[in-house]
Amino acid sequence: MTTKPITLRQSQLITAFGPGAMVDLPTRSVVIGGLDLWHMRERGSWQPIHEPRATAVLETLLRAGGRLAEDARLSLRTPPADSDTSNAATEPPGVEARIFPAWFVASDAEEVGDVRRRRLVRWRDLDPRGRNMLVDEDGRRVSVTPIRFVAGCRKGHLQDIHWAQVVHIGQEGREERCIQPLWLEERGTSGDPASTRVVCGCGAALSLRDAQANGQLGGCRGRRPWLRTNEPGACSENLRFLTRTATNAYFPQVLTVISLPAAEDELSRLVEAHLDAIDWVTCEAEMAIARRSNPALRAALAGWSDADVVTRIGQLRLSGNQSLAKAPKVAEFDLLASGQPQIGVDAPDARLHARTLTRAEWDGERARLSPIESVVAVHRLREVACLYGFTRFEAAPTATDGDLEELYLAVEGAALATELEWLPAVEHRGEGIFLRFDPQVLRDWLSRPAVLRRGEALYRSWDRWRAGQFYGARLQFPRVAYYAIHGFSHALMNEIALDCGYPATALKERLYAIVDDEGERFGLLIYTASTGTQGTLGGLVAVLPRLGAIAERALDRLALCSGDPICAEHDPDAHTDERALSGAACHSCLLVAETSCEARNLYLDRALTAQTLLAGGTGLFE
Repeated sequence: MTTKPITLRQSQLITAFGPGAMVDLPTRSVVIGGLDLWHMRERGSWQPIHEPRATAVLETLLRAGGRLAEDARLSLRTPPADSDTSNAATEPPGVEARIFPAWFVASDAEEVGDVRRRRLVRWRDLDPRGRNMLVDEDGRRVSVTPIRFVAGCRKGHLQDIHWAQVVHIGQEGREERCIQPLWLEERGTSGDPASTRVVCGCGAALSLRDAQANGQLGGCRGRRPWLRTNEPGACSENLRFLTRTATNAYFPQVLTVISLPAAEDELSRLVEAHLDAIDWVTCEAEMAIARRSNPALRAALAGWSDADVVTRIGQLRLSGNQSLAKAPKVAEFDLLASGQPQIGVDAPDARLHARTLTRAEWDGERARLSPIESVVAVHRLREVACLYGFTRFEAAPTATDGDLEELYLAVEGAALATELEWLPAVEHRGEGIFLRFDPQVLRDWLSRPAVLRRGEALYRSWDRWRAGQFYGARLQFPRVAYYAIHGFSHALMNEIALDCGYPATALKERLYAIVDDEGERFGLLIYTASTGTQGTLGGLVAVLPRLGAIAERALDRLALCSGDPICAEHDPDAHTDERALSGAACHSCLLVAETSCEARNLYLDRALTAQTLLAGGTGLFE
């Protein structure tokens, strides 16, 4: 079942409406098709994205999760877009969306007191002349809307609830044979599951609260309406009620990598720009074939011999393999915190160009900012974001120590394709500010008795929360220093947005809290990256001469929150949900748009960043 075309931006297919996501239309609800249903036969409708570090990490993750064959290789591609070369003889580029759910509720309601009663029907029972209409007993055509409730499991499977069976469970012989009409009854306006019932014409009835409590939906059947086939074999999970418009209906799993420079001269830049077309070349004869078959490549490399190009390809492969040995965040930190005056090359097509500043250049001669060891102006950066799975009900845990492999496997994500060969990705270009923190200052701060007590309280609440998570055994406490730097990051982003001209939602953070054999390393990258103009205006780097004053204003704002004293008195020990993961933090002080935060607004405590109304002696920047 298909519906009329809808338009989505390429980045939306990565971050919000990827395969398996449900999207509301005026008269329908659809599920976005998997990669099997992405029509991308024309090369002009998509572009390859070359990011070997992202590809290597994803191949490791997906093989360990059983989603990728041992001998399979992945490539990254942009989502399909309209192509000027499209014609009527070829299939147009696009993503197929299938109608889901297949149960509908009549718009007209019979009202008896405070009870509203509406007819519940299946897609196949609608008027074939107008698929958004129901023909009632009087011959009237009544409009319908998709039912709000579906069933899913923690592994991402999704299916309709067979209401005719569910409402008759426990009535032997009637689950399949009853042909009486079904009705959805809603009492009051609260939306309480106990006030919503599915009623059969035979008298059988079931409230949504009872259906959820008694587990009457049964075991998951491994249905995957976004793919051509269902999950092979049985699914071990039980079905759970899922409101299709709820925020827990879809959590995309996205790997984000900041590209590192591999080019130091003109030939290297040219080879790197065309590496997708020549990464198979190993000798001069193959290079000659590549030139003949690709006019754009022939024009770009004119004047360079085949021998020179082949040599440079080998050098780029070697440098790439060396960076692949490190986790993405580790490699990024090591380069940005290297102290080199110039990082990368200053060229319009450079993947990364940065400059390490002196303290005077960023107004850092302030005693309060002593935890900041150095600042790097990132004039150009390239961000690659790749979708590799999704979950329902619970989001994948957040990596906080730079080691992605173990944490991303803690939640088993749903498959994007029946047989995975490529993954959708987008690249954004922008600018940023990188801050490196002095590990000795952090060690001295962590040794304070007040900080130790605060950290122990956060650990206790985190440990209790972890015990209730099915992936809890694989989680690691994010460290007290992470809380302090994370809070500073949010406060600084909010203050920079007031000064630089970017909206706060255009800024993002990338935190580095790395502890390995080389020691402890802590850093923070605040950046903006976009396919449009927001990522290239230069306003973020332009605030660097005033960064010290901006940082102090941000810290001053943390001293008092409009939610105080309730915010400052927040006790994580008193909660069992995700509020147990944060200390003094609320929407009035530290919480930002979730598109800006890498940890979904978790692991925040302004008392560990600056002095608050109640806490003293715990702030890193006191």
